[in-house]
Amino acid sequence: MSSNTKTVKPEDGERIAKRLARAGLCSRREAERWITAGRVKVNGKILETPACVVTTKSRIEVDGIPLAGAEPTKLWRYHKPKGLLTTNNDPEGRATVFEKLPDDLPRVLSVGRLDLNTEGLLLLTNDGDLARFLELPSTGWRRRYRVRVHGTVNEKSLTRLAGGVRIDGISYGGIEATLDSTQRGNSWLSLSLTEGKNREIRRVMEHLDLQVTRLFRLSYGPFQLGDLSRDEVSAVPRRVLRDQLGGNAARFGLAATEGDAKRPQKKQPARK
Repeated sequence: MSSNTKTVKPEDGERIAKRLARAGLCSRREAERWITAGRVKVNGKILETPACVVTTKSRIEVDGIPLAGAEPTKLWRYHKPKGLLTTNNDPEGRATVFEKLPDDLPRVLSVGRLDLNTEGLLLLTNDGDLARFLELPSTGWRRRYRVRVHGTVNEKSLTRLAGGVRIDGISYGGIEATLDSTQRGNSWLSLSLTEGKNREIRRVMEHLDLQVTRLFRLSYGPFQLGDLSRDEVSAVPRRVLRDQLGGNAARFGLAATEGDAKRPQKKQPARK
């Protein structure tokens, strides 16, 4: 069945899925699922296919709620405390990251997740496409962690993690791991990896007969936790985000402008 929604030339607008992602509602892939489920209207008509181009004049609704205008792509650093889920709602009623964010923050998505008992740096963005892009291991951005474990650490086993490991049929990529200190059966490790599968660090440590008792994420690619206090949110300057994205900046509307060239460069937040 063909859609009743009028489409326009691509140069006059953008794909509906991309527009929903830029509004911070979801990723582009998830937007396509919403469309096929009949949750999206354009100019009063329910979309039947993602093959629709919209303009700034298009009236877009999701679940009957008008879509707000697209905001410029932004990224924030957030110091996630222990005890919060990285999800929009939890069937068990547990507290979530998004319930604790400042009221003046727009609708945002997380870049990946930190599990309930993991603390530290969580990146947030109002652009679903950017979130998906930054999550991909192909970016080459390393995630760095400090981990406290209980048990006897075998440094040779830590070294072998650099070659990857397979646990219960799941393959995990290389992890750079070093032993920092040991005291009374507890050790602090530094870990670095380029992918972030669900509970990856905890499962790998359990494979080494080590129990994780504390887990902090210190950095995600070039972005550092720095001196952010728990629950604190800090915007990444547009110039810094654009520079770190390099040749990919333009796809997120972050191409350099004449005004950028005239403004003095600001220093990044203090790093530890």
